[in-house]
Amino acid sequence: MTDNSLHVESSDCFHCGQPIPAGAHYRVAIDGSKRDMCCTGCQAVATAIVENNLTDYYRFRTTIGDKPEDLVPEALRKLQVYDSPELQKSFVRDTDGNTREASLILEGIVCAACVWLNEHHVKQLPGVIDFGINYSTHRATLKWDNNIIHLSDVLKAISEIGYHAHPFDPGRLESLQKKEKSAALRRIAVAGLGMMQVMMIAVAMYIGVASDMETGMRDFLRWISLVMTTPVVFYSARVFFASAWRDLRRGRFGMDVPVSLAIGIAYSASVWATITGGGEVYFDSVSMFTFFLLSGRYLEMAARHKAGQVAEELVRLMPATATRLRDGEQEVVPVSQLEPGDLLLVRPGEVVPADGLVTDGVSSTNESLLTGESLPCRKQPGDALVGGTLNIESPLTMQVDKVGDNTVLASIIRLLERAQAEKPELARLAEKVASRFVPIILLIAAGVFAWWYQHDPSQAFWIALSVLVITCPCAFSLATPAALTAATGLLTSRGVLTTRGHALETLARINHIIFDKTGTLSHGQLEVVDFQTLGNATASFCKHIAAGLETASEHPVAHAIAGLSDSPARVSNLTAESGRGVKGIYQQKRYRIGTESFVRELTGTALPEMRRGSDRSEVFLGSEDGWLACISLADRLREEAGSVVQELRSLGVDVTLLSGDTPEMVNTVAQQLDIPHAHGGQLPDGKLAYLRGLQEQGAVVAMVGDGVNDAPVLAGAQVSIAMGSGSQLAQASADMVLLSENLHQLPFSIQTARRMQAIIKQNFAWTILYNLLAIPLAASGLIAPWMAAIGMSASSLIVVLNALRLKS
Repeated sequence: MTDNSLHVESSDCFHCGQPIPAGAHYRVAIDGSKRDMCCTGCQAVATAIVENNLTDYYRFRTTIGDKPEDLVPEALRKLQVYDSPELQKSFVRDTDGNTREASLILEGIVCAACVWLNEHHVKQLPGVIDFGINYSTHRATLKWDNNIIHLSDVLKAISEIGYHAHPFDPGRLESLQKKEKSAALRRIAVAGLGMMQVMMIAVAMYIGVASDMETGMRDFLRWISLVMTTPVVFYSARVFFASAWRDLRRGRFGMDVPVSLAIGIAYSASVWATITGGGEVYFDSVSMFTFFLLSGRYLEMAARHKAGQVAEELVRLMPATATRLRDGEQEVVPVSQLEPGDLLLVRPGEVVPADGLVTDGVSSTNESLLTGESLPCRKQPGDALVGGTLNIESPLTMQVDKVGDNTVLASIIRLLERAQAEKPELARLAEKVASRFVPIILLIAAGVFAWWYQHDPSQAFWIALSVLVITCPCAFSLATPAALTAATGLLTSRGVLTTRGHALETLARINHIIFDKTGTLSHGQLEVVDFQTLGNATASFCKHIAAGLETASEHPVAHAIAGLSDSPARVSNLTAESGRGVKGIYQQKRYRIGTESFVRELTGTALPEMRRGSDRSEVFLGSEDGWLACISLADRLREEAGSVVQELRSLGVDVTLLSGDTPEMVNTVAQQLDIPHAHGGQLPDGKLAYLRGLQEQGAVVAMVGDGVNDAPVLAGAQVSIAMGSGSQLAQASADMVLLSENLHQLPFSIQTARRMQAIIKQNFAWTILYNLLAIPLAASGLIAPWMAAIGMSASSLIVVLNALRLKS
């Protein structure tokens, strides 16, 4: 072996060129030769260079740098820098101990086979827990154990099979998409120009055949065609060959294998015929189906970008800079430098750069891209601000609470990515069919060639070529992800976040839906609906005392009662008894507020006659002199709840109400909303048992809830939906989150899921019908190769455009 690397004396370190200390024995095998190193550092870097297949660094260096960064190849530095804890703060999330999760962009993805290859390859790496790619956006979600494998190892493994991965960055994604479109247009332009020139020459040659063209002129035209077609094959069609070679190296028959075979064989045969002066040439067919295939791919790519548009819009919501307030001075800083506790100024028309609380100012924010609701939300001191929302009217000062990967927007994007990357059952079935389809097509093409070669050798080649080109396994793999991406994008824009890939597929099949009451069918905020005095004291005095007793409590009931008076009484010796009420002293007199039994212990008398209601909670106020008042509270039902129940029932979905409230109150709500099944006094295990009972009877159940006590039943349902204002535990257990809090989106989601399922079935039906018709037509010689190219491109494009109907 010839050593082209820079010569280094044996007494000097092969890596850094410094003298090797006496007694140092550090060696690394480089290009088959053992090389001496001066220390463990050089040995480690040299080993990494060899393991990453970067030994060209040694072969082609002209000098040994004296700077540390010169001693490490740039490609290796780029990979290992991603292991830096500081850098990982911006795009890596610690999920559990040493388990980490990151969003990546993959470059080089051209078809669904590329997705399968990458997922299959990365999932086999020790320490990788999960790896899923969204074909529509080329974004991947990686989960790994950092004790076993590092992020740089995964990125290196991806690069080894011919792809390039790097941490997700919205600006870089946009630039990559522009770069992808620009490169595609250049390839189409070259193929189009070549096709037009070759077709004109081909027409002359066809005319020449009929008019006995001289052999010399025919050969001259063939050579001109060869010159025109060569850039088309080696530049425009290079993407097909690169993709096919990647697949074949991994023992995988991808979508571009038959395409590359068709182009390569047709071009090679034409070159041979041109050189030898015999046989047929297919330059016109090669240039035409390269042009049509590239055009189809470009249209499909544009449709893919459109399908993932909502996710990209969410990513772009967060601004790059923020105005930070320090010591009364304003400074513009990158959002990545913000920390919890920072004070920020958000001017009208600016986007809120992080999650936090309003400390000064009154304004409104537009949260439509997060919740789907177009009405502005009023904000005043103490209210929460969500990063990515737009400040409309007046300046706001806010204190940062959460930044980076911990914000609401980041969690929404992360859940959306997970849902689009997870594969429903139909998608997995389609990928299996597609992976086995290509070898079958190759065998069919070989069989067709053999048959025609026996009966009409002049037709055998181009007919086999048509069979190779016209088949379309791409459409099988595109059928589900294209529809899933379009549907999740549409629902996200309406304030319904899909967090699991199977959710929409299951939602399309539900026939039963269970609602919790508080915070779901109702607003979850108690308010005073009736105030009755029970003694001689005035209503204003009773409200004054009641508000004073409840001022210090954080209970929802206390919040409602504390608002009864603008100037609550200053009650001393306040003591709260869990589940019973609050007692205290005002002007040397003892007072109590709470349950009937709790207050009776103080009054020592029976409760006077009064109006009672079964659909409300009652809190009593009394003193050592007797009963003072009864305060009735109720949780106001959502205005749209009744009509939503009717919509659901019209869709053939049975509705049940399960709640921990009293059976009387639950039955009253059920009658108001016309819900046929209602059960009150339900604890979490009771709700779960009821759900299991329905499932044992064959029901496909969706559960809608918001509280911590709903988490077990949310997890047990086939598909679960958490309210946007609900607890984090409920949202983590749910397959979907209703960010908009608008119940009308529930029937809309079911209709969208059913439309998605119908479109997926239409896509499958179209793909099967297309192949059943196309293969016999091509095998019988009725379809030319250029027509086959149009058919293949059109088939994939029809599948994507059909999926995009979901966005209308």
